[in-house]
Amino acid sequence: MASPAAQGPSADGSAADFPAPDGSAFVPGKEPGRRAGHWDIRARLSSVLEAGEAFLEAHPFERGIWLVVAFAAGIVLWVALPGVADWTGALLALGGLSILGLIWRDEAGAGHVRLAVIGLSVMAAAGMTTIWTKSVLAGQPAIDGPRVIMVQGRITERREEAAKARVRLILRTQIEGSAGAVLVRINVPDDKDRKGAEQGAFVRLRARLMPPASPMLPGGYDFARTAWFGGIAATGSAISPVEVLQTSDRGVTLRGMQSGLADHVRSMLAGSPGNIAAAFASGDRGAIAVTDEEAMRDAGLTHLLSISGLHVSALIGAVYWIIARVLSLFPWIALRLRVPVAAALAGALAGVAYTLLTGAEVPTIRSCIGALLVLGALALGRDPLSMRLVAVGGLVVMVFWPEAVLGPSFQMSFAAVMAIIAFHSAAPVRNFMSGEHHGPVARAARSLIMLLATGLVIETALMPIGLFHFHRAGVYGSIANVIAIPLTTFVTMPLIGIALLLDLGGMGAPAWWLCGKSLELLLAIAHFVAAQPGAVTMLPPVAPWSFVMFIVGMLWLALWTGKVRLWGLFPATVAVTVMVLARPPDILVTGDGHHVGMTDDGADLLVLRTTRGDYVRDSLLEMAGMEGEVKTLDQWPGAKCSPEFCAFALVRGRKRFVVLAARNREYIDDMDLAAACERVDIVIADRRLPFSCKPRMLKADRILLAATGGITIDLASGKIRTVAETQGRHGWYRWPEAPELNKLSRTATQPREAPPDAERTGAVVTRVNGNQNHRNQRALPDETFRPAAKPSVQSVPVSPGSSALPPPSVEGRDGGDAVTGQPPT
Repeated sequence: MASPAAQGPSADGSAADFPAPDGSAFVPGKEPGRRAGHWDIRARLSSVLEAGEAFLEAHPFERGIWLVVAFAAGIVLWVALPGVADWTGALLALGGLSILGLIWRDEAGAGHVRLAVIGLSVMAAAGMTTIWTKSVLAGQPAIDGPRVIMVQGRITERREEAAKARVRLILRTQIEGSAGAVLVRINVPDDKDRKGAEQGAFVRLRARLMPPASPMLPGGYDFARTAWFGGIAATGSAISPVEVLQTSDRGVTLRGMQSGLADHVRSMLAGSPGNIAAAFASGDRGAIAVTDEEAMRDAGLTHLLSISGLHVSALIGAVYWIIARVLSLFPWIALRLRVPVAAALAGALAGVAYTLLTGAEVPTIRSCIGALLVLGALALGRDPLSMRLVAVGGLVVMVFWPEAVLGPSFQMSFAAVMAIIAFHSAAPVRNFMSGEHHGPVARAARSLIMLLATGLVIETALMPIGLFHFHRAGVYGSIANVIAIPLTTFVTMPLIGIALLLDLGGMGAPAWWLCGKSLELLLAIAHFVAAQPGAVTMLPPVAPWSFVMFIVGMLWLALWTGKVRLWGLFPATVAVTVMVLARPPDILVTGDGHHVGMTDDGADLLVLRTTRGDYVRDSLLEMAGMEGEVKTLDQWPGAKCSPEFCAFALVRGRKRFVVLAARNREYIDDMDLAAACERVDIVIADRRLPFSCKPRMLKADRILLAATGGITIDLASGKIRTVAETQGRHGWYRWPEAPELNKLSRTATQPREAPPDAERTGAVVTRVNGNQNHRNQRALPDETFRPAAKPSVQSVPVSPGSSALPPPSVEGRDGGDAVTGQPPT
């Protein structure tokens, strides 16, 4: 029932009959309703603060972990915001929020809420500042364009990739236009490699260099960002043999030891098992066959091939257990020395040595840091597996490698560990494991059930992450890992260590034979699981907000305790539902306009032209979320192709979209091209099209694509996603110069009236009989429908960050900007 003040004075009552909320007399000029509303808002705010204070008071051990989450959120926020003004504004807003918390008069007794506001704001600002600082200090600008030059410099890293018949070199060299020496990554075929081209050698070779590639399509892998933080200015391939000008004088190096160890393992164990054993022992994955690597990936076992937490933990755990048991055998030592501390120290030394020997990659360093924290907890008698320990490890990694937060390795590693800890700390699981045991059979059954349940929990947490980054995931990974992880941890890795020790005396052959059999079993599991129907699920790129919602839901589910953690299931479930229901784009266009993909009702992807390698084909299939094959448009009955153009129509719902795509750069008479353009909805070309080419909806030529990067078009929803809209003004993305952007006002046309569907009986474009005597004139696809009368057109500007496509003109509706959907100017 509302208070009198809230109801206001009645028709027959005086305003003076209604006292003010604070009990004072009515003051003329002040409205009691507004005063009561203000009072009601303060009361509600106070109740919210009290609820928040009670919640934080009830969870004292989980509060601090969210400070690390805020640090990671600040890193992600910096990458998501487009430019310096936005970064500065966000930092000012976070700073203002923390200052507000400091000067806040805590009349409601909400001390925990106040500290939470201050702490979260400060940590988020610290995350933004950390990655911004590293970007400024360590970011390496790319070269300004492709070039073929003579490269002369010192080799800083050499990686053997026997499976691809090449060697990958990283050289420090001087390139014209760079302020100083820069790093370039060059792939050298085996026939151009030369003896002596080792780490530390000074070499010269002719190479074709390119700037590090931005994502080919929206949602794709951003190598340019990785290269920016890794200090790489260019990548390319050698076109001349390597000439060694000066051999290395470094003597024994870690990279040389790694290569020597891998060669030794492969000499003792031949074939695929030897290649995988070399990867386990040294981190060298270059010799693993492509078929084996694909089988491991599709079976959900590819994490076993990279040196990470599993391998480091297995080694450190084995060393800790052996040293602890050996020292316990000698009472004189056990009584005078703290055995856990000594064992932890030995395990730490072994972990650091293994990390350095396997290349000291960021995932390995991250795993080593986590393992060292666990050893420290064991030595101090603390709980070695806790969320606070995971948070400390994550914070250490983010301080030194803030860009790792954006990668799948960081996300999947910490998600797996957090899922294990959260699952085993849940009350039902603890009750299940603490129940009465009835003999060894019951204990073994419980252990097996928990192993399978843990695998399912891990796969549930990791599959959406894998689908977001790789657009594919192994469905049966949890089942395969139930066998593969114990096999690798308790059989293969110890056998490799024993074999290497026995090799010091020349007696390692039996251990290598057993190790080979265990790896053959691992490969058999991978190939069997990968070959099952439905073993792999594909997913097109999804909206980033859905992935963020999933991460937030899973963090809430993992970091809190009690029933309140179940609230995290709602956002996580909604996010997964949105991801699963994501529609694949209808048209995919790479940033150079050279490759065009089109999804049809079948399982195969239709492309404009074939590709020389597998990279473009695989990328198009992944971005389309398809598992089928790639077929060219001229093999599809629904397309009409000439040597120069392909024309086809796509029907989505009740709308018909007509597309014209250029197959080469041969000259076409402007009048012919203009007549064809005005009869289609979308034109795609890898060259600059003349101003007279005015399609009804979108002209995606070289000028537009230079500003947008690769694009994907969803015709049903009218959405266009571009690479540029995901990049902002970060240093690793090269935007076109201002004169090129100014040309965008001539790259699209306003949607216009078109003939009704009844007049369209076939495909899409007419042959226009222009000047037949024009030199090099080419024909467009044959006429298959009655042409419409020329509608009037109007050129409108296009934004490079555009994201919406207006409805096709066949519906007879007036349109706006051909890309942004804004009203016509």
